[in-house]
Amino acid sequence: MGGSKAYRYGSTSAVRAQVLAALGVLKLATAGQMHRLMAPGHKDNKAFRNAALDLARHGLTVSEGSSRDGHKIWSLTPLGLDAAAEVLGRPVGEMGGTARGAARSGAPHAMAVNETVIAMTRTPAEATHPVPRQQETEEPSTAPAAVAPTRDAEADPVPSGVGWIGSWTTEVPLSVSGSKSNRAGVRVDAVLQAPEAELPVLFVEVDNCTEPADVLAAKFEKYVRYFRARMKSSLGTEMPAWRAHYRPSGRDGHPPVLIVFNPGTRIGPQALKNRMNTVMHLTRTVWSGAWHADHNYGAQDGYCDYDDAIPILFTTLDRLRDGGPRGVVWWRCGHGGWETLTDALANPNDQAAWSARTEERRALRRQADQEREREKEQAAASARRTARRVPELWPGEPAPSPASVVPACERCGEPITGPGEDAPAPSEDGRHCPSCRSDVYQYPTLRQALFGRRPRGT
Repeated sequence: MGGSKAYRYGSTSAVRAQVLAALGVLKLATAGQMHRLMAPGHKDNKAFRNAALDLARHGLTVSEGSSRDGHKIWSLTPLGLDAAAEVLGRPVGEMGGTARGAARSGAPHAMAVNETVIAMTRTPAEATHPVPRQQETEEPSTAPAAVAPTRDAEADPVPSGVGWIGSWTTEVPLSVSGSKSNRAGVRVDAVLQAPEAELPVLFVEVDNCTEPADVLAAKFEKYVRYFRARMKSSLGTEMPAWRAHYRPSGRDGHPPVLIVFNPGTRIGPQALKNRMNTVMHLTRTVWSGAWHADHNYGAQDGYCDYDDAIPILFTTLDRLRDGGPRGVVWWRCGHGGWETLTDALANPNDQAAWSARTEERRALRRQADQEREREKEQAAASARRTARRVPELWPGEPAPSPASVVPACERCGEPITGPGEDAPAPSEDGRHCPSCRSDVYQYPTLRQALFGRRPRGT
């Protein structure tokens, strides 16, 4: 591509804008990093090298050193910072500094932060030139399917990322508004805001494993002070100070902090594991929350209150590159296993989960009580039906069968059928036995009418 009088290296306005946007966020970057972050679909990083050189001729970019692997590091001048603010659509006051002189030492930490941003964003590669239509041959069955995806590509898709270059800010100072000193604040390596991915604001720390583990753990004391700070809202109500700059997380507690370990060849796997365990142990009071036991069901049940807790998630740069930010690459302190980002940010033992378990137990108790009441009603109804059929018995006397129950005579109390199995049948009204029936229905004599009938057996 030939150059012009203004841009001798032949860069396009689109690539120059991408260079300004990348350097406006990353502060320091190589042409290869800008290529992989902004337009991985380009064949190589030559277009970005030419764009950086053209911008340098206009006083917008400058190169003051090289990375540890020998690649030239580019940064912005104050004039270039203003141009980058225009490209990103951000106020100049939020752009930060120009990182002058940082590239002279190779900027290993800045390079690691850049690699973390690239690994989490994973900008999809797009073709930079139209794909020519394939000409049909006379024997299409023998033509190779060059444009068809292979079975391996379908089975193992490229992991997707979150956010874009505009979702990131780097080297962000976190301090309470109106404070006279920033000594109590903390400078976070990178901040990701991607609400379209249904994620809260994420604060990212990149650790090159060059300082003691307790130095990294001590940084969280400043995070706690920053997140606990309160301020007055425009409505006069109190709110967390960090809400003045970032969206609410929609979750209990403070925003999450992600630690990306980049051991490289400096330490081995066991030393890295020990470092993670040390940081996790030293920050236990930060991420563990407060346990509230449910005494109605024993100390084993209850919930954890995360209102004053900071979720801390671990990963490594290699895992992030291989699995992407949505893969099973995150280890949240307190969970005890590798998880996806969504699962790692969840709180399975919080008050909401406890309330759901409590309501489930209440529903089971109500169901059991209703079942017992139903059984009592059925037993009472059965007892009432039995009482109507069977006469009162002496204690211990066996209950007669329904067929053997015979009504008693209204006069003498004997069975209305009379003694013995061959007794005559009862009267039609079923009220008297045979003996009483003969007396009841026999006409009395004159003596009986005057003096009454003598009792039988006298």
